[in-house]
Amino acid sequence: MSSKDQKVSVSTFEKEVYEGLTAFPKYLSSKYFYDEIGDKLFQQIMALPEYYLTRAEYEIFQTHQSDIIKSFDTAKEGFDLIELGAGDGKKTKVLLQELLNQQYDFAYNPIDISQNAIDGLVRNLSLEMPEIVVEGQIGEYFEVLDRLKHISDRKKVIMVLGSNIGNLLHPRAIQFLEKLGNAMHSGDLVFMGFDQKKHPQKILDAYNDKSGVTAAFNKNVLTRINKELGGNFDLDKFMHWETYDPESGTAKSYLISTEKQTVAINSLSLEIHFEAWESMHTEISQKYDDDTVKWLAEEAGLEIVKSFTDSNKDYKNYLLKKTE
Repeated sequence: MSSKDQKVSVSTFEKEVYEGLTAFPKYLSSKYFYDEIGDKLFQQIMALPEYYLTRAEYEIFQTHQSDIIKSFDTAKEGFDLIELGAGDGKKTKVLLQELLNQQYDFAYNPIDISQNAIDGLVRNLSLEMPEIVVEGQIGEYFEVLDRLKHISDRKKVIMVLGSNIGNLLHPRAIQFLEKLGNAMHSGDLVFMGFDQKKHPQKILDAYNDKSGVTAAFNKNVLTRINKELGGNFDLDKFMHWETYDPESGTAKSYLISTEKQTVAINSLSLEIHFEAWESMHTEISQKYDDDTVKWLAEEAGLEIVKSFTDSNKDYKNYLLKKTE
């Protein structure tokens, strides 16, 4: 990342932290959980027994890999595979290997906000699957998608795995899907993961593990503010709290101040006052059923082509196309 890009990135972080901590009620964006430390914590979360999402999607890929890639490019005419929020690419590698085995003509464009994640993925793929053309991109999804839209005339398959859309409430999810649609040409596809509604306790446990890794992951946004913006958050004075509403399918994460306190952030010339038990909302993790996904897609001008699920029906990957 150039010094100019780094400056823009930091100033966006400053702007959004200022907006969130001066709002009522207070909030911080979950996208700022991620840096080198946050990436490692999320790797640990994905390996936790309570966190079923990664295992379920991985099972879908292992079970249905052949059918999935056939649905990407039925006529084997070649395509660009664009992944938003690629992370370490563990699940994607199952599909990439099958694409190589079946001799598909494709290029892989992973996109992530984390420089660390993209650098690691590109490096690993160059060693593990050197035959693949990989062009990693750093940045916000739609800024990068707009660039990629013009790099080739080939069909594009846009992947959004790990239930990233679950970080958005329905109105913003529709906007997100509309933006994806605007970046697509006729014949392009979206392949997206949606965590399904299930026993409420199973959902709560997934975001509030007994070992405290998820709590540390949420608190990493405070660590970043301390390190990058000159904050003095005492992490021991904040607790992680998870809720789930089975009616709306919305799981929410909070950081709660356990006492009355004041936090200073030097780069913002800002003092933030917290009352005892005051909350900061940090993350939404939305859960879905088929009817909800169909409705979201239709509102955004998309339609479901097919879907793939795991043996427990905990999770689904939907293939979407633009409505004709």
